[in-house]
Amino acid sequence: MALTSVNEVFEKMPQVFNSAAASGVNAVYQFHITGQEAGDWYVAIKEGACEVSKGVHASPNTTITMADADWLAMCNGTLNGMTAFMSGKLKVSGDIMAAQRIPSLFPLA
Repeated sequence: MALTSVNEVFEKMPQVFNSAAASGVNAVYQFHITGQEAGDWYVAIKEGACEVSKGVHASPNTTITMADADWLAMCNGTLNGMTAFMSGKLKVSGDIMAAQRIPSLFPLA
């Protein structure tokens, strides 16, 4: 079933979290979503557990900025992350290698 709202994506992330893929990961991902469903969320991963919170983290390792429609398309598997990055639809600052782990940590599509 397709994800239909930005908030739904962040609500579902803890449910689909792949703790096995998080082995050795200690990171905070900041998501800045723009557009009609704009908002800020962060995901803290430590010791095989994740916590998703609304708001801005003081010191994230990786910050991801994306328009709401593009974020939903990527989470639903209709927009490839690398294509989004190369076309400027996905902006990543900080630890880019950590950002590449997100699909394996949160298999949403």
